[in-house]
Amino acid sequence: MRQRPIPGTTGHVRPMSLLGDPVLHSACAEVTEFGPPLHRLIEDMFATMYAAEGVGLAANQIGVGRRVFVYDCPDDEDVRHVGHIVNPRLVTADGDGFRGPEGCLSLPGLEAGTVRFDRAVVEGFTSDGAPLRVEGTGFFARCLQHECDHLDGTVYAARVTGWRRTRLLRAIRRTPWGARGIARLGERSRPADAGEGRG
Repeated sequence: MRQRPIPGTTGHVRPMSLLGDPVLHSACAEVTEFGPPLHRLIEDMFATMYAAEGVGLAANQIGVGRRVFVYDCPDDEDVRHVGHIVNPRLVTADGDGFRGPEGCLSLPGLEAGTVRFDRAVVEGFTSDGAPLRVEGTGFFARCLQHECDHLDGTVYAARVTGWRRTRLLRAIRRTPWGARGIARLGERSRPADAGEGRG
């Protein structure tokens, strides 16, 4: 039985973009060229995600404003999902909206309760241009929604509401990158929570 290579083993760890970096707060451009440069980018993304002990990573988190993300994430039944998706489009986010802890490699060391739907379907392409459909439930659905948000220029902190938002902003201000991050969060209007009608 032929085994597939482990993602990221030929990649290089790249610096992480942090909250406040402009690339995180702008919508990413579609990928138009499929081939070796895209394969290398995806390998670097896996290597960077694993080095940071994350479960997902969008290209703009390493400074590349293109619509691609990688993941190695369990669902609530502890089934592991590993892959990538190019030019993803969140086509379904439904089921119950539930608040759960959410963190981000671009806001290191912080997390906050964020409402997400418990089912998500994303459509896009493989790195070779083949059509791809990924469906997730539970924690994996949260990951898919989180990474799609990144590619639209939205960080999870923009979805946090109420006292949780106040507490998260206070924690952000105490970080070395906090002033820049707070300024960027203030520039964008807050998206609606999943539980507040986002579809």
